[in-house]
Amino acid sequence: MHPILNIFLLSLLAGLATGIGGLIAMIGKPGKRLFGFLMGLTAGVMITLSFLELVNEAWKLSGYLTTTICFAAGASFMFLIDFFIPHIRFKEKENNVFNSKLFKTGVLTAIGISIHNIPEGIAVGAGYMLAPKFGIFVAVAMALHNIPEGIATALPLCKSGLSKWKSFKVALFSGLVEPIGALVAALFLISYVGLIPCALAFAGGVMVFITLDEIVPCAREYGHHHFTAMGIIIGAIFVFLLAGIFGI
Repeated sequence: MHPILNIFLLSLLAGLATGIGGLIAMIGKPGKRLFGFLMGLTAGVMITLSFLELVNEAWKLSGYLTTTICFAAGASFMFLIDFFIPHIRFKEKENNVFNSKLFKTGVLTAIGISIHNIPEGIAVGAGYMLAPKFGIFVAVAMALHNIPEGIATALPLCKSGLSKWKSFKVALFSGLVEPIGALVAALFLISYVGLIPCALAFAGGVMVFITLDEIVPCAREYGHHHFTAMGIIIGAIFVFLLAGIFGI
């Protein structure tokens, strides 16, 4: 099978995991403990994956200076975008009446997560171009972390009065942006292989910023802090074990 097609399918499966989060939101509002654990889990996966694999691999291939510059560029890129997309915020629907503000929050969050998914797709594409096994590893880790993002998208929409089915579809479609980033990375890097380390470090910077600026604060505000910490640790352990299984 052509590597571009493999990259597309991997990133598509990872992106579709937001639909699992949408299903959780459809079934019922997750409690503070579950929500804190899931958000902590995705934070642990993203931070560990970024430093243990993406940045570390870029460091080996291109040295500390290039890696540092590209990592900083990724974080700075998200810092600038952060002015145009919302932070994750949840409010209660009052008296079972449609809440237009909450609906807007859910839609904007979906847009924000869609934007986030582009560099995450780049990580999958760049990882696969480096080594197919590495790309599969990144895609599996991304799929796990996309589940809480699906919850973050669908939950405020459900609580705004929008039907659960429509809320689920919005969450699902927000993850379908990920293959776009993966394909862009693959098509570009297939001609400029030397830029793969830069793409990995850039994606690492993006993911670390998202984790520290969005996911961790959201988990602490709306989840149980002990379960958030537990989720972070288990997320990190999951990446360690996954790296061992894939021999990376």
